[in-house]
Amino acid sequence: MQAKLEKKFPGVVCSAFGDSVRLEGELTDWDEIVRCGKRAAKAGFRAVINDITLKGFVPPPMRTPALQDNALAEQTPDVLIIGGGVIGCAIARELRRWALDVLLIDKEDDVAMHASSRNDGMIHPGIASHVGTLRGLYNVRGNAMYTQLCQELHVPFERWSNLILYSDPIFGVGARFYLGYRQKAFGIPGWHVSRRRLQELEPNIAQGIRGGFEYPTSGMLSPYKLTVALADCAVENGARVSLNTVVTAMDVKGTAITAVHTNRGTLRPRVVINAAGCFSDTVAGMAGDRFFSIHPRKGECCILDKEAGPLSQRSMGLVGLAAMSATSKGGGIMRTIDGNVLVGPDAYEQPLREDFSTHKEHIDAVLDKHLKLIRGFHRGQVITYFAGVRAATYEEEFIVEGSARVQNLVHAAGIQSPGLASAPAIAEEIAKITLGRLGGQILPNERFNPVRTAAPVLAKLSLEEKQKVIADNPEYGVVVCRCEGISRGEIRAAVQAPVPATSIDAVKRRVRPGMGRCQGGFCSPLVAEILAEEGVETITKKGAGSELFVGTDGKEGADHA
Repeated sequence: MQAKLEKKFPGVVCSAFGDSVRLEGELTDWDEIVRCGKRAAKAGFRAVINDITLKGFVPPPMRTPALQDNALAEQTPDVLIIGGGVIGCAIARELRRWALDVLLIDKEDDVAMHASSRNDGMIHPGIASHVGTLRGLYNVRGNAMYTQLCQELHVPFERWSNLILYSDPIFGVGARFYLGYRQKAFGIPGWHVSRRRLQELEPNIAQGIRGGFEYPTSGMLSPYKLTVALADCAVENGARVSLNTVVTAMDVKGTAITAVHTNRGTLRPRVVINAAGCFSDTVAGMAGDRFFSIHPRKGECCILDKEAGPLSQRSMGLVGLAAMSATSKGGGIMRTIDGNVLVGPDAYEQPLREDFSTHKEHIDAVLDKHLKLIRGFHRGQVITYFAGVRAATYEEEFIVEGSARVQNLVHAAGIQSPGLASAPAIAEEIAKITLGRLGGQILPNERFNPVRTAAPVLAKLSLEEKQKVIADNPEYGVVVCRCEGISRGEIRAAVQAPVPATSIDAVKRRVRPGMGRCQGGFCSPLVAEILAEEGVETITKKGAGSELFVGTDGKEGADHA
């Protein structure tokens, strides 16, 4: 393999590193570095450690909180979870089914700040995953858990089916066999849809679409609301969440982590769970178990105004032969759980793990590719756009296992799409592994309550129900966000939640002020006022570095900085 790689990629040297393969050298193109890693991933090793550098490129340091204190010094939790995305929060809730001291830490000022708030919210049916992969296994298993999970968490969830569309009849014939194989292997219900039936299902479908395949178990939810709900439920059941907390180093003695150093003091957990997303290989390296590499895969999405929502009823995407074997399904159109339409994402490789910028050429490509699927969609309906970064390994596979080198380390790493759909199943498996690593007799938590306490959502209530809620608390009768119909009561409840919202965007993720047509132009100052009334002295848009108001003048409200 080394000779082939060196011939194809001059300057690259590969060597065995345990049961992984390590790549070293320097190349002048990032795509070439990724291609080299992917070629090495096919050589039969467990994983690829890609240490090839990009000529002239110095990776920016990981963004870290400025906070420094000893709030966590010398604490000894049974389980320390590193990462407050949907995976980490699901694990925290699952582990609190047991009598364990569970601490979740995240370097941001809220949960769901990275990939868990920057995806399309689709609960994939599993048809896009390759047979024999953990991605496929956990996708299908996790999908089946969502109806009950969302009922317990009071998170809106609908099984709006997914359509895989085609415009070439020849492709349609071949896809029946290809997709049929996956359906049978995974046990996924689905069927071919003719052009006539497709027209009945989606009256606004474009004329060039000749047919498709429908998968009814596909679902849709808000990924950030789910993550927050998981975290809230975990805290209600006794887990602890420490935000603005970053791991700086670990001490390893023999085959065990003996200390985890953070900006808030040194922790001495019995077991460490690595759910650090795009930095999961960094965390693994701190523990002396870096056997894989993450290559950040970026995608950009657009959100259409709610006026576009009624034009389509399902999630759908147009695919060709190349997409059938690709590692990314290619994006599409999603009817969101809140009534908007999401368009995208695309997928491209780049070396930055925390780059959430958007680019005109990518947005244009996303819109050009997908808007034409539905008659009536147009660019004037776009109200915002965003980007996310997926934590892909070179094997394009999930890592859900206890460490082979470090006895008290468990990995939930390389979790890219369909990570959201897989989250509850991954959490269940990681909990089992963790209990095994802890050893001894661990008693169930007899007080565990899977049902999260949830505040009223006025937009979902009947007139009679609204009147009752307002009679009990008049704050619910004062509308702050006109676009989404969000009240002061809902915003105040978000600030007072088990994992409280302490920034304007944190409130936005929980109860949607600022997500409508005006994108916060009217309601943001009012949200800031409520945050100040609740005792938040530094009002930010999205945490440190985005300060809007700082301190108080001794009177009600906040001063301008």
